[in-house]
Amino acid sequence: MSPSTKPAVSVIGLGMMGTALAVAFLRAGHQVTVWNRSAAKTGPLAAQGALPVDTAAEAVAASPLVVVCLSTYDTVRTVLEPLTGRFTGKTLANLTNGTPDQARDLAVWSAKEGADYLDGGIMAVPQMIAGPHAYVFYSGPREVFEAHRETFAALGGTRYVGEEVGLAALYDLALLTGMYGMIMGVMQSYALVRTESIPATDFAELLVPWVGAMLGSAPAWAEAIDSGRHLTDVASLATNQEAFPNLLSTFAAQGVSGELFAPVQGLLDRAIAEGHAADGLSRLADLLGTGPGRGPATESGQGLGT
Repeated sequence: MSPSTKPAVSVIGLGMMGTALAVAFLRAGHQVTVWNRSAAKTGPLAAQGALPVDTAAEAVAASPLVVVCLSTYDTVRTVLEPLTGRFTGKTLANLTNGTPDQARDLAVWSAKEGADYLDGGIMAVPQMIAGPHAYVFYSGPREVFEAHRETFAALGGTRYVGEEVGLAALYDLALLTGMYGMIMGVMQSYALVRTESIPATDFAELLVPWVGAMLGSAPAWAEAIDSGRHLTDVASLATNQEAFPNLLSTFAAQGVSGELFAPVQGLLDRAIAEGHAADGLSRLADLLGTGPGRGPATESGQGLGT
């Protein structure tokens, strides 16, 4: 498809991420209309060929595909809801970080306005957009996604996760959950070693390969969770429960807050109380969630997995 025949795109919201999205569309040869509440941010994009407009209504009118990337869903609604009656026949692709319920609510509003709605979760920082490691989750009507797949490819990888419109946000937040959990553990370990004047840079040489090795167990945990067979030949929940107080007492003795880790002790205690002493750590996903593993008892004992 030549640049002259590529679909026009409007981008609403020109923070660091929104600007990166607009630049990617421009470089892919799309006509790009841009709008931001502070108009000064449109200048650099105009210099690259974007068409700045004075109002969000003009941005919506300019293109069949309207990509929104703002700070919050509340801001999205503040910008879009006054434009009632202007979305008929448009596709609204909201790439703002939010919750599954917020995505569902905005999809309902979009349908009332006559717009097709896709929700998206961006798995990249602005500098990664259009690069080999950037990708975006999309959820909503498959035919709508397929109609714009080639356009979305300008941003990086495209990963369609389902018709249920809240799924993109769910995937996004689940990955962020894993990220934040890892980062918080790393910060806790740095805080602990620094109580004895051990440089964090020195400790990082040990920490990085250790954490990497532990993450290598993630596929085995996933298999155990999906199968309901929480077997272990490494360390049972009973063993972890007995050892975990050593962490909490050392935090206290060294003057490090235990607020991040104290709830884990309660979760381990509950696992034992509910009869899962022989299981591996994968059982904790069942205790934390409301998925299939919360149903009938599944197999425990010794075997593979951790």
